[in-house]
Amino acid sequence: MRFLMLNWRDPQNPLAGGAERVTQAYLEALVQRGHEAWWFANDFPGAAPTANLGGVHIVRGGGMGTSILHAVRWYRRQAPFDLVIDQHHGIPWYAPWWCRTRCVAYIHEVLGPIWSAFYPWPLSAIGRWQERWTHWGYRKVPFWTACQATRDCLRAHGVRDITLIPYGVHTRALPELEAKPLTPPLRLVTVCRLAPNKRVEHAVRLMKCLAAAGVTAQLTIVGGGEEEMRLRGLVAAESLQDRVTLTGQVSETEKNEILRRAHFLVHTSLREGWGLNVIEANAMGTPGLVYPVEGLVESTLHDQTGLVSAEETPESLAVRLQEILLQPDKYQSYRKAAWERAKTFHWDVVLPQACAWLEAQAQRGQ
Repeated sequence: MRFLMLNWRDPQNPLAGGAERVTQAYLEALVQRGHEAWWFANDFPGAAPTANLGGVHIVRGGGMGTSILHAVRWYRRQAPFDLVIDQHHGIPWYAPWWCRTRCVAYIHEVLGPIWSAFYPWPLSAIGRWQERWTHWGYRKVPFWTACQATRDCLRAHGVRDITLIPYGVHTRALPELEAKPLTPPLRLVTVCRLAPNKRVEHAVRLMKCLAAAGVTAQLTIVGGGEEEMRLRGLVAAESLQDRVTLTGQVSETEKNEILRRAHFLVHTSLREGWGLNVIEANAMGTPGLVYPVEGLVESTLHDQTGLVSAEETPESLAVRLQEILLQPDKYQSYRKAAWERAKTFHWDVVLPQACAWLEAQAQRGQ
């Protein structure tokens, strides 16, 4: 069968993130099952018009506001597809109205408040309004997501058919859970694209709170993005150069080693579709310390595989850390539970379920 994924970015786009990583895993798995997989994405400076990644055919055309027209023109010159996957990131591709074949919608999170992180009012309000009514327009299209909170929000917007399939990770859990005493310095890590909606400045301010409380701690920020220079300026302004390190982009091997050494992964995002880096950290024996927001409260189970703060503030995170520092045995129980749970989210477990669902959708009505 022939599958087409529509997504604004592909894995080689400088702005690619977790959404593109999981999309690539699904499509490569379909290829390994004997299918053809295509991916239409926006063009970007320096990009070739086509590429092949793991057997997935990538085609690029257009940019913000024009890529849908490029996709339609390209699509009409292709052999028929069995299934088109319309991936939503605030604005969809409107494929059900032009693809003339079976179509499903794939969504990581309903942006909601994230619109305000990127756009001022009234653009942010318009974005939220159109997102809600777009979902209502797609109400008869089968949706696929990984997050229970996203499913609930889609239902509230009128979507009728929603399938929940968990994300997977490539990271293999450590073969054995090695010793990691909860002793100073407290080692924290944040791994994400440095974008406004990730609120990495909250993790930096957490270090100020810990310093004021007399807790010796180190924070490593892994990733790149448009917020990097602002974060470096904040670190300097708060005189935290000896406590906070920004590494930029690193290899998967180096990232896993940083996660393995850390005591906690800190995640302060506005909202997540899940939180892949939480599970990657868990696989390395590192619990999560996260904000109480959609997605993150599913990837980190409070007081089981890590800690969820009471409020979305650095001060609340600091309280959680100070509490657990007095309970080293409980910290070790978090590590073990997180490590065991991470094994159930490896792609080897998740991909067969996802591919079977996509194949079934492609065969609907045949």
